[in-house]
Amino acid sequence: MYNRPEQVLEQYELEIRSVSKGRESYICETDRGQKLLKEYRGSMERAEFLAGMLEHLKGQGLSVETFLRTKEGAPIAVAEDETKYVLCDAWQGAECDTRNREDMLSAVHSLAKMHNAAETYPGEVPELVRANRDVLLGLYEKHNRELNKVKNYIRAKKKKNEFETLFFGQYGEFMRKAEHVTSELRELQEDEGMVGFCHGDYNQHNVIFCGKGPAIVHFDSFSYQIRVSDLANFMRKMLEKNNWNTGLGLDFIHAYDRERRLSPRELRCLYLYMAYPEKFWKVANHYYNAHKAWISGRNIEKLNRLIQQEPARERFLELLFNFTS
Repeated sequence: MYNRPEQVLEQYELEIRSVSKGRESYICETDRGQKLLKEYRGSMERAEFLAGMLEHLKGQGLSVETFLRTKEGAPIAVAEDETKYVLCDAWQGAECDTRNREDMLSAVHSLAKMHNAAETYPGEVPELVRANRDVLLGLYEKHNRELNKVKNYIRAKKKKNEFETLFFGQYGEFMRKAEHVTSELRELQEDEGMVGFCHGDYNQHNVIFCGKGPAIVHFDSFSYQIRVSDLANFMRKMLEKNNWNTGLGLDFIHAYDRERRLSPRELRCLYLYMAYPEKFWKVANHYYNAHKAWISGRNIEKLNRLIQQEPARERFLELLFNFTS
């Protein structure tokens, strides 16, 4: 087991100089520069598609991680115990700074460029990356059921702790907003222009700023679905960390739109992504799935913070709604 990385690396045409443990990867110093060896959980078919797509994006001038192929030409290497690995170029730099406006705007611009470049991919879209047509509606309906389950669990308790009392008092208003979004999604007419290749987990951790500018990494969740899901995911995380700054939020939209024009329907869809009280569900879900014999002060802190931020979030959403009308 100790020599597994070295054994896997023998499958590549590389001179290995050193191997050290990194975060969810092995950092490999080689004669071809620094590489990352990461466990891969998908199929060979998906790996082949991803390898081709990433090479296409690189050929379009984007800085993205790409898969090195083995001596046999495969995009993945398989260890003796059947564990699968991919070997990627390592991008040395700092993650997108959530307090640096230029970093965040540059990350949004890079996202739009990635969407444009992926649209020119010459191959067919494999079924294995296609998301269900109503994937967002299905996700939010599931979240609603989970929120209702948490509410029923807390209501049945005779003695409620601080978190449970606070959650129960806020549940009605946040659930009203959640149900409004799901109702609107049922009426939204999706068109083909809204759908395309998506990173699937676009956040500050997956944008690395190095000498050549921002590089996009970790395409594990790459999929074919509504493109603004990437933008919404990034915006939500950045705005939560910046107290839902309205000017910053609009700058994100303008930065994306300058590179890739957003249609009115896409803007409407972006609004619905942003309007769902995702953070309220996330905190509730974390509480419900954790050990409840003691209450985490962190959960109380997160719940209090999102309640305090809600007026600012509502102001941003009102402006975004008017922007899409």
